[in-house]
Amino acid sequence: MVLPVTGMTCASCAGRVEAALAAVPGVIEARVNLVAGTASIDASATVERAALLHALERAGYRVPPLEATAGSAPNATADATPDPAAALGLDAWLALALAAPLVLPMLLKPFGIDAMPPAWLQWLLATPVQIWCARRFYVSAWNALRAGSGNMELLVSLGTLAAYGLSLYLWAQAHAGHHPHLYFEASAAIIALALFGRWLEARARRQTTESIRLLGRLRPAMARVWREGFETAIAIDQVRRGDRVIALAGERIAVDGVIRAGSSAVDESMLTGESLPIEKAPGDRVVTGALNTSGRLEIETTAIGADTMLARIIQLVEHAQGSKAPIQRLVDRITAVFVPLVLLLATGTVFGWLALGGSFENALLSAVSVLVIACPCALGLATPAAIIVGVGVAARRGILIKDIEAIEIARDVDVVLFDKTGTLTEGRPRLVALESIGSPRAETLALAVAVNAASTHPLAEALREALTQEADPAGRMPTTTAQIPAARPVPEQAQMVAGRGVEVVLAGQRHVFGQARWMAELGVDTTPFAARAEALQADGHTLSWLARQSGRDWTLLALFAFADQAKAGAREAIATLRRAGLAIVLISGDNAGAARRVARELGIDDVRAEVLPEDKARAVAACKQGAGRTRRVAMVGDGINDAPALAAADLGIAMGSGTDVAIHAAGITLMQGDPRLVAEAIAISRATVTTIRQNLFWAFVYNVLGIPLAAAGLLTPLVAGAAMAFSSVSVLANSLRLQRFRTGA
Repeated sequence: MVLPVTGMTCASCAGRVEAALAAVPGVIEARVNLVAGTASIDASATVERAALLHALERAGYRVPPLEATAGSAPNATADATPDPAAALGLDAWLALALAAPLVLPMLLKPFGIDAMPPAWLQWLLATPVQIWCARRFYVSAWNALRAGSGNMELLVSLGTLAAYGLSLYLWAQAHAGHHPHLYFEASAAIIALALFGRWLEARARRQTTESIRLLGRLRPAMARVWREGFETAIAIDQVRRGDRVIALAGERIAVDGVIRAGSSAVDESMLTGESLPIEKAPGDRVVTGALNTSGRLEIETTAIGADTMLARIIQLVEHAQGSKAPIQRLVDRITAVFVPLVLLLATGTVFGWLALGGSFENALLSAVSVLVIACPCALGLATPAAIIVGVGVAARRGILIKDIEAIEIARDVDVVLFDKTGTLTEGRPRLVALESIGSPRAETLALAVAVNAASTHPLAEALREALTQEADPAGRMPTTTAQIPAARPVPEQAQMVAGRGVEVVLAGQRHVFGQARWMAELGVDTTPFAARAEALQADGHTLSWLARQSGRDWTLLALFAFADQAKAGAREAIATLRRAGLAIVLISGDNAGAARRVARELGIDDVRAEVLPEDKARAVAACKQGAGRTRRVAMVGDGINDAPALAAADLGIAMGSGTDVAIHAAGITLMQGDPRLVAEAIAISRATVTTIRQNLFWAFVYNVLGIPLAAAGLLTPLVAGAAMAFSSVSVLANSLRLQRFRTGA
């Protein structure tokens, strides 16, 4: 279950929400995403939502009435929920407007210009800021105190109230004619800057979660459906499986289904990363959110709502963005004790100044600076902001990151193991060589297709595809006898001989198409092509023979060689990974010749062939201990037989075109099935981890350097407030740079 939670502002808030939810009986784990403002709860079926809401309310937080639950279809309510940035913006700009007349004279003072308003006007300007604009800080601070913990708001509240109270005291103690230096400008400016920084954070956070909203908007609100012989527009929630849904040109497809009538080019780029529209015809599958670009389609609904591919993608992205990287868990432990430590440091600052003979005024102002500059906002935002942007960028490119730990692992990968069939190759055979006796190539190919007319074997499909490619550029089949006969013979009898091939009768003559072993059993003389066959077989090709019976004798007609072709971009993918310093291994259950041929074509040196499915996991373990050290291994596969290896690897990467078993066993799924996305997934992961480390470095350095300077009186509360606001915004801005990620950047 995923609950949107309002009122969280810093890492301490996130920790308190997690603790409150985890304390509910039946809750297994609670994870808070501070940037997205959500809590993901793993719980038993007995846990009621009301109990979770009550726990949140006791901790000082609440769930808004409109929410998007986990696993829902596109987040329809996300845009309906009021934008928290709007209310923050009003308070921030009001506070800035009231604080400006107090701060500007401070900037003019070094030039000898004394323009500070009288005490009564300073109080009049600062009081609305302190009482009204800062109200959200007090509420949050009070809730934290009730829960026995602290947060950023507590630090800001204590600091600004101390400065405001000190100003009231100094004003009250001033004798007639004396104009004491007051600190109304410090309290007002700190609140204004904190609100302004929070407003910028809210806007930036909305940008970081834009990928989810973009995916959610792909689902149409209405669908055009055939009902009782009429075309009717209904709400998408009323569509049922089996309904015929109409998609016109320019409309987004409302359901997952199978095309039953019409054809069109369909743009699935937002789901798969494929840049070009794909031609779709009756029998082809389409998915929710894809754009129908050119024709009218009638689609039989096979999945709706949470069962659609779009909904599953959103669920995976939400889960990934809501989960925590291992490095974030360390940050959580630090921030859990950070606020109490800051309070102790601020108290120690006051007593330290007094012990050294300083004035109470300077001691209090230094303590205020410590409280303000130590706000742990930047620290709490550093990791989740980068993760949300990185996962969103990957999702837009057709790369689904299911497990956030995969991001950190991908950065340190040393070896990438590729399954061959369906991963680096297309997974279907193609005709690559044809040797015939006494007949033109086209005529022999047409005869082989006729012999295999009743067969659904992949080799028969390869023959039919090859015959289609013999067409002229206009797409018409050649008709001369020197090319392909216009009327191919129709099989009179057809029989599939298990483990051998196909036997048919054409024009009264018996024909066979199959393996060399069968040819030997029938007495077919294959010596004319023996040398060629041996060379092709050594190179990993699959061979089939075509023969005709004349009387009691058999005549060899042709030799066919088939091979699984490398995917477009596979060689480029391997080259990119090698340039990134990664070792590449090809692992396959196919014969050694076929595996070596593909490896040679793609530039892979390390080949492990004839590996049984149960041995693939052991091969992964062996790679981890290679080169005399422990290495991080990524496994890329697509089949059921790859699932154990995907699970055994440090990082599993599944092709989206593969089986569900493989996808569930992997931490990363490539929706498009393009091997080039492997390099892109690793590059995005590395860029994301680099951004996280940059964010954490500056957040830690900021606090480590800022607190001692504030305690020593070298930072005024005003400067501390500006620095505190700037640090959070800078962390979010650095994270948003990932949106401009380019491969190779």
